[in-house]
Amino acid sequence: MATDVDMKPKDEETRKDDATTTESETKPSVPPSPVAEIKVNVTLIERAVSTLEPRFTHRVLRTLTSLRKRLNWKVLRESIEGVYPAESATKKHLLTWIPEVPADEPAASSMDVDPPTGTTAPASKPITQDPVPEAEVYLRLLIIHHFLSSPSTYQKAGELVHETVDKMQAWNRRSMDPVAAKVWYAVERAYELGDELANARPIFLAAQRTASLRHDDETQASLINRLLRSYLAYNLYSQADKLVSKTTFPTSAGNPQYARYHYYVGRIKAVQLNYTAAHDSLQQAIRRAPLAATAPGFYQAVHKLSVVVELLMGDIPDRGLFRHPVLEKALSGYFEIVKAVRTGSLSQFQTTLANHASQFESDKTYTLISRLRQNVIKTGIRRLSLSYSRISLRDICVKLHLDSEEDAEYIVGKAIRDGVIEGRIVHEKGWMECGGQKGGYGPEVAEVFGRRISYCLELHNQSVKAMRYPLNAHRKELADAEGAREREKELAKEIQEGGDIDEEEPGLGDGF
Repeated sequence: MATDVDMKPKDEETRKDDATTTESETKPSVPPSPVAEIKVNVTLIERAVSTLEPRFTHRVLRTLTSLRKRLNWKVLRESIEGVYPAESATKKHLLTWIPEVPADEPAASSMDVDPPTGTTAPASKPITQDPVPEAEVYLRLLIIHHFLSSPSTYQKAGELVHETVDKMQAWNRRSMDPVAAKVWYAVERAYELGDELANARPIFLAAQRTASLRHDDETQASLINRLLRSYLAYNLYSQADKLVSKTTFPTSAGNPQYARYHYYVGRIKAVQLNYTAAHDSLQQAIRRAPLAATAPGFYQAVHKLSVVVELLMGDIPDRGLFRHPVLEKALSGYFEIVKAVRTGSLSQFQTTLANHASQFESDKTYTLISRLRQNVIKTGIRRLSLSYSRISLRDICVKLHLDSEEDAEYIVGKAIRDGVIEGRIVHEKGWMECGGQKGGYGPEVAEVFGRRISYCLELHNQSVKAMRYPLNAHRKELADAEGAREREKELAKEIQEGGDIDEEEPGLGDGF
């Protein structure tokens, strides 16, 4: 009993500690202010340059999308003044790009809060020297994105972009490559928003050649995507296909760059009637794309094209896809097209195509959807062949809303030749005789299984390539191997100096 009485105070203290821990865990962490976050990011960039670890720079760039939505001119001004010394020439030059702060703009200092747990804030000590050039390019990138947020400052963004590119090429630092890849995206946005995207193509081609010679994989991946977007914006599919065939996309590129590349390749292959390759590329883009809540625009664009390509391949997309919260409203017109193709109603297909023509043209899928007319007719013919053992060509023309019996005869003959239906046309009597249904075996079934197996194997290979391993893990193995060699040398030296070890063992005489 004494033991139980002694343990009660300890139990009460433990419960109090647990309650305190639970309260601290449930208390929401307040995000840092934009100024504090920029200062932390500059510190991380300096650490990445000093330790030759690019993962710190990648950590900074992952916050770029959310950070640029909270920027204003006061935040940028205070950030530059907080990371540069008072008499810095670079600081004075950067501040010349920032206009006078309006009086109604909230002060950045009023939003300062403590950084969240696990974030190391920069120490409050006097700044004596400028940050590394990578930090300057990062700050320039933030200013460019804020310029691009307003149509009245697009020209200023273009001027700052050219100056930043000249500085990057003059520095020629490999530690600047991750930030440089983001700068090239800003270059494309500045030209695109100014309706001068074609003028940027020579700049991208020259930079891509330089990045390829320097083995700068991140910049090369970004520039290939910039060039493909430029070609596709002007419907230059042949030039885009030549670029894809003449270049090799870097295998070390990040998933966002790979997702964009596969999406562009899927668009090229779809226009070239290579629907199987287009479907594979689009599936890779969907798998590598960010979360739907993170990048809803890209997520919707990939699925719009993927739905059309699946229909052109003769497949019907899953109905659950159109119930996704991010895709439900965006794919409403495509869902009507899917229903028309599935039922084989040509009138419904033409009505839907006319009602949503503006959306399909803005999505650049109108031409591909127009090709679905033959698929709708084939689906209707397949349904008629399952319902009737014999049907006249006039009835086919009426049910499928075709122009003439000659068109119906041509379409039915082509469907029989392609293996869509089994039957024959009796020209003398003007009808179609339908055969029985196909069995579940044959070369076409083996081909379908072969495609599925190859897709699974490709998915496995891509997953293995995407696995991450700790940096510099091989150095520990090298150190262990070096230590083992040193021990072997010491052991050999002892053997030479002390003779044979077995002779020194007791009990081993000459007569053994």
